[in-house]
Amino acid sequence: MEISGIISAIVIGLIIGVLGRLVVPGRQHIGVLWTIVVGIVAALVGSAIAAGIGVAHTRGPDWIEWLIQIALAAVGISALDRARARR
Repeated sequence: MEISGIISAIVIGLIIGVLGRLVVPGRQHIGVLWTIVVGIVAALVGSAIAAGIGVAHTRGPDWIEWLIQIALAAVGISALDRARARR
């Protein structure tokens, strides 16, 4: 992954974190910074998964890659919310 790919994944990760939080039902008890961190990680991992299965570079928008990233963000936010709720 090139530096431009990492930078774009971070920028997209901000958006992915917010979208992932919107997908999860109910109120999450995590802060905005944790949402951004989860979104960035989901964007990076989702890009790697999309590249691994061969859907990262398509003509037009990469909808499958976005769906993978949003799903990973939703799972990450749910897991983090549950972990923080146990404290």
